Amino acid sequence: MAATTRSSRKSGGRKYGKAASKTVESAMRRKKRGTLKSGKGGKGGTVKSRKQAIAIGLSEARKKGAKVPRKEAA
Repeated sequence: MAATTRSSRKSGGRKYGKAASKTVESAMRRKKRGTLKSGKGGKGGTVKSRKQAIAIGLSEARKKGAKVPRKEAA
């Protein structure tokens, strides 16, 4: 069964690019230091959640033009 899910992806390449993982890694590091903020213009509070830090990192990578899949509509 696992082979069918793997072959369903077009090129069989990576879902996320290397640049995206570097940006997420950077966001996680900033979370640990306590310098990662949520929201625009520094008005948001300090990020406490690991999931939120990953989401912010992916969002930043998306803005930079890294290979990141589109956000799914919630």
